[in-house]
Amino acid sequence: MQKRTRAVVSTVVFSLLAVNGTHAFGQSVRNEKQISLELASEAAMSAIAQCREQGFRVSAVVLDRGGNTKIAMTDDSAGLHTLDSARRKAYTALTFRVPSAEFAKRVATTPALASFEGVIALAGGLPIRSGNEVIGSIGIGGAPAGERDEGCAQTGIRKIQSRL
Repeated sequence: MQKRTRAVVSTVVFSLLAVNGTHAFGQSVRNEKQISLELASEAAMSAIAQCREQGFRVSAVVLDRGGNTKIAMTDDSAGLHTLDSARRKAYTALTFRVPSAEFAKRVATTPALASFEGVIALAGGLPIRSGNEVIGSIGIGGAPAGERDEGCAQTGIRKIQSRL
Protein backbone atom coordinates (compact mmCIF):
# COMPACT_ATOMS: atom_id res chain seq x y z
CA MET A 1 0.00 0.00 0.00
CA GLN A 2 2.85 2.36 0.81
CA LYS A 3 4.40 1.84 -2.65
CA ARG A 4 1.08 2.57 -4.27
CA THR A 5 0.65 5.80 -2.24
CA ARG A 6 4.16 6.93 -3.21
CA ALA A 7 3.41 6.19 -6.85
CA VAL A 8 0.19 8.23 -6.75
CA VAL A 9 1.89 11.13 -4.94
CA SER A 10 4.80 11.04 -7.38
CA THR A 11 2.44 11.04 -10.35
CA VAL A 12 0.49 14.01 -8.96
CA VAL A 13 3.67 15.97 -8.16
CA PHE A 14 5.21 15.36 -11.58
CA SER A 15 1.92 16.20 -13.29
CA LEU A 16 1.71 19.50 -11.42
CA LEU A 17 5.30 20.32 -12.26
CA ALA A 18 4.71 19.53 -15.91
CA VAL A 19 1.58 21.70 -16.08
CA ASN A 20 3.21 24.61 -14.26
CA GLY A 21 6.37 24.29 -16.31
CA THR A 22 4.41 24.33 -19.56
CA HIS A 23 2.43 27.33 -18.37
CA ALA A 24 5.64 29.23 -17.67
CA PHE A 25 6.84 28.62 -21.22
CA GLY A 26 3.56 30.03 -22.55
CA GLN A 27 4.14 33.34 -20.80
CA SER A 28 6.15 36.04 -22.47
CA VAL A 29 7.99 39.14 -21.40
CA ARG A 30 6.43 42.38 -22.57
CA ASN A 31 8.84 44.96 -23.86
CA GLU A 32 7.19 48.35 -23.94
CA LYS A 33 8.83 51.67 -24.56
CA GLN A 34 8.52 54.04 -21.64
CA ILE A 35 9.22 57.74 -21.42
CA SER A 36 12.00 58.33 -18.90
CA LEU A 37 11.85 60.93 -16.15
CA GLU A 38 14.73 62.75 -17.82
CA LEU A 39 12.96 63.05 -21.17
CA ALA A 40 9.67 63.97 -19.49
CA SER A 41 11.44 66.71 -17.55
CA GLU A 42 13.18 68.00 -20.66
CA ALA A 43 9.92 68.12 -22.63
CA ALA A 44 8.09 69.93 -19.82
CA MET A 45 10.89 72.47 -19.30
CA SER A 46 11.15 73.13 -23.04
CA ALA A 47 7.39 73.68 -23.31
CA ILE A 48 7.33 76.04 -20.32
CA ALA A 49 10.31 77.98 -21.73
CA GLN A 50 8.56 78.35 -25.10
CA CYS A 51 5.40 79.70 -23.46
CA ARG A 52 7.46 81.98 -21.23
CA GLU A 53 9.16 83.48 -24.31
CA GLN A 54 5.67 84.37 -25.54
CA GLY A 55 4.84 86.00 -22.21
CA PHE A 56 2.69 83.18 -20.79
CA ARG A 57 3.13 81.52 -17.40
CA VAL A 58 1.94 77.95 -17.67
CA SER A 59 2.04 74.52 -16.09
CA ALA A 60 3.18 71.34 -17.82
CA VAL A 61 2.31 67.73 -17.04
CA VAL A 62 3.81 64.64 -18.68
CA LEU A 63 2.10 61.27 -18.21
CA ASP A 64 3.57 57.85 -18.98
CA ARG A 65 1.75 55.25 -21.07
CA GLY A 66 -0.19 54.05 -18.02
CA GLY A 67 -1.45 57.52 -17.11
CA ASN A 68 0.97 57.99 -14.22
CA THR A 69 2.38 61.45 -13.71
CA LYS A 70 6.06 61.46 -14.71
CA ILE A 71 6.46 65.15 -14.01
CA ALA A 72 4.30 68.15 -13.18
CA MET A 73 5.78 71.66 -13.27
CA THR A 74 4.30 75.08 -12.68
CA ASP A 75 6.09 78.21 -13.87
CA ASP A 76 6.58 81.12 -11.50
CA SER A 77 3.40 83.19 -11.23
CA ALA A 78 1.31 80.68 -13.22
CA GLY A 79 -2.38 80.73 -12.37
CA LEU A 80 -3.84 78.47 -9.73
CA HIS A 81 -5.92 76.45 -12.22
CA THR A 82 -3.11 75.80 -14.71
CA LEU A 83 -1.77 72.58 -13.21
CA ASP A 84 -5.17 70.88 -13.16
CA SER A 85 -5.86 72.04 -16.71
CA ALA A 86 -2.48 70.72 -17.92
CA ARG A 87 -3.04 67.34 -16.29
CA ARG A 88 -6.52 66.94 -17.73
CA LYS A 89 -5.30 67.89 -21.22
CA ALA A 90 -2.49 65.32 -20.99
CA TYR A 91 -4.95 62.70 -19.68
CA THR A 92 -7.37 63.41 -22.54
CA ALA A 93 -4.62 63.11 -25.17
CA LEU A 94 -3.44 59.83 -23.66
CA THR A 95 -6.91 58.35 -23.20
CA PHE A 96 -8.06 59.01 -26.75
CA ARG A 97 -4.58 58.93 -28.38
CA VAL A 98 -5.27 62.18 -30.20
CA PRO A 99 -4.57 65.84 -29.43
CA SER A 100 -7.03 67.22 -26.89
CA ALA A 101 -8.06 69.76 -29.57
CA GLU A 102 -9.22 66.81 -31.71
CA PHE A 103 -11.14 65.46 -28.72
CA ALA A 104 -12.84 68.87 -28.38
CA LYS A 105 -14.05 68.56 -31.98
CA ARG A 106 -15.42 65.08 -31.26
CA VAL A 107 -17.28 66.40 -28.21
CA ALA A 108 -19.01 68.96 -30.43
CA THR A 109 -20.65 66.10 -32.35
CA THR A 110 -20.83 63.55 -29.50
CA PRO A 111 -21.34 65.49 -26.24
CA ALA A 112 -21.47 62.30 -24.14
CA LEU A 113 -17.69 61.96 -24.57
CA ALA A 114 -17.23 64.88 -22.18
CA SER A 115 -18.75 62.77 -19.39
CA PHE A 116 -15.59 60.66 -19.04
CA GLU A 117 -13.99 61.51 -15.73
CA GLY A 118 -10.78 63.54 -15.94
CA VAL A 119 -11.03 64.64 -19.57
CA ILE A 120 -11.28 68.19 -20.87
CA ALA A 121 -12.36 69.50 -24.26
CA LEU A 122 -9.64 72.12 -24.66
CA ALA A 123 -6.54 72.29 -26.85
CA GLY A 124 -3.15 71.90 -25.19
CA GLY A 125 -2.67 68.15 -24.75
CA LEU A 126 -0.71 65.96 -27.16
CA PRO A 127 0.12 62.26 -27.26
CA ILE A 128 3.83 61.46 -27.18
CA ARG A 129 4.66 58.81 -29.77
CA SER A 130 7.61 56.59 -30.45
CA GLY A 131 6.94 55.60 -34.04
CA ASN A 132 3.24 54.74 -34.11
CA GLU A 133 3.14 53.77 -30.44
CA VAL A 134 1.74 56.19 -27.85
CA ILE A 135 4.12 56.09 -24.89
CA GLY A 136 2.80 59.07 -22.95
CA SER A 137 1.36 62.54 -23.27
CA ILE A 138 2.05 66.16 -22.44
CA GLY A 139 -0.43 68.80 -21.40
CA ILE A 140 0.09 72.54 -21.07
CA GLY A 141 -2.31 74.89 -19.30
CA GLY A 142 -2.24 78.62 -18.75
CA ALA A 143 -1.84 80.44 -22.06
CA PRO A 144 -4.83 82.60 -23.04
CA ALA A 145 -5.83 80.15 -25.79
CA GLY A 146 -5.54 76.37 -26.00
CA GLU A 147 -3.87 76.62 -29.39
CA ARG A 148 -0.99 78.48 -27.75
CA ASP A 149 -0.75 75.80 -25.07
CA GLU A 150 -0.64 73.19 -27.84
CA GLY A 151 2.15 75.04 -29.64
CA CYS A 152 4.25 74.97 -26.48
CA ALA A 153 3.46 71.26 -25.97
CA GLN A 154 4.61 70.60 -29.54
CA THR A 155 7.89 72.39 -28.78
CA GLY A 156 8.41 70.08 -25.81
CA ILE A 157 7.83 66.97 -27.90
CA ARG A 158 10.12 68.18 -30.68
CA LYS A 159 12.89 68.66 -28.12
CA ILE A 160 12.89 64.94 -27.24
CA GLN A 161 11.43 63.28 -30.36
CA SER A 162 14.73 61.98 -31.78
CA ARG A 163 15.40 60.07 -28.53
CA LEU A 164 12.04 58.33 -28.24
